[in-house]
Amino acid sequence: MDKEAISAKFNQIFNTEAEEVYFSPGRINLIGEHTDYNGGHVFPCAISLGTYGGYRNREDSVVKMFSGNLADTGVIEFDVNDLDFDKKYQWSNYLRGMMLELRKLTQDYEHGFELYLEGDLPDGAGLSSSASIEMLMGTILNEQFELHIDPIEIVKAGQRVENNYIGVNSGIMDQFAVEMGKRNEATFLDTNTMEYDYSPLDLGKHIILIMNTNKPHELVNSEYNTRRSECEQALSLLQTKLNIKALGELSNDAFDQYTYLIHDETLIKRVRHAVFENQRTIAAKAALNKGDLNLFGRLVSASHISLQYDYEVSAPELDLLVNEAWKHDGVLGARMIGGGFGGCAIALVEKDQVDDLIETLGAKYQEKIGYAADFYEAEIVDGPHQI
Repeated sequence: MDKEAISAKFNQIFNTEAEEVYFSPGRINLIGEHTDYNGGHVFPCAISLGTYGGYRNREDSVVKMFSGNLADTGVIEFDVNDLDFDKKYQWSNYLRGMMLELRKLTQDYEHGFELYLEGDLPDGAGLSSSASIEMLMGTILNEQFELHIDPIEIVKAGQRVENNYIGVNSGIMDQFAVEMGKRNEATFLDTNTMEYDYSPLDLGKHIILIMNTNKPHELVNSEYNTRRSECEQALSLLQTKLNIKALGELSNDAFDQYTYLIHDETLIKRVRHAVFENQRTIAAKAALNKGDLNLFGRLVSASHISLQYDYEVSAPELDLLVNEAWKHDGVLGARMIGGGFGGCAIALVEKDQVDDLIETLGAKYQEKIGYAADFYEAEIVDGPHQI
């Protein structure tokens, strides 16, 4: 997809020319899964798969939106300042939610607009299509209405949309990774303090391969909210003796010494993942910065084991892809990414081994699961921008 293709499709739907075309990336997370809502560190980057938006201002107060991915829905139409949640607006609620949150920070919108959306993120793959759409809308509104809102505030608005408007009790990583993405760099974010910096993503002769199970995951209906409540329950037990606000404040040793306060097998496993994954993420950044790719790869793989056995958010499809990738000589490390229960995994693979890995994994997956997996090379790109 490119600017010309989106402009042409905009014209087909709205019978007029798009004034601007924007792109907003999806994201992968190298390591640091389910740590964002536990006040830990994450290490994501923005990818070249994402969402395109053709935009044109209107002179009246009408907003018209159309999704090329959900064409059967047709054009969704509403008043620019009528933004309360309503199921009848379907997918556009992610954008309406952003409009509402940014309006709270500024003022009513003076005019409507037309927006044509189309994305190439695989459906249900856990590459953050919702955050991609939210940050696209935030960037468009910020530029077109000259709102002068700081990017970090747009990130926070996106999380509020997920939590309060859509009803997913998610952390802030997805929106942050999309909005703050930089070409060929990974973003290291402390979700407790919102302090962040960037690390050059120099993988030498390796690339990041995205492995899509093609088993959709739906965070609203999964056990995602359950995991978060389990962590909150464990945190409250730890707070009877410890002055902490988040599990991300704990070292591995502190966790070990205070597990007696939790005294519940399931909750201990959940906290062990949150604490150890946070420390793994810190260690992984240090390893990458030193160029120790073997250590980085081992930490990535350790993340999967923790997600599989302690956090219990993996799935047989994900485990199969990751386990088969580990057997391949050209793979430094592999793990599931995202909320879990389906979606994608990543592998760090030698460039000249990629085709062989895809062929081997693809055949094994088809044989065992009964349908195909998809594979994409992850190009690391900038955050939302006009193209």
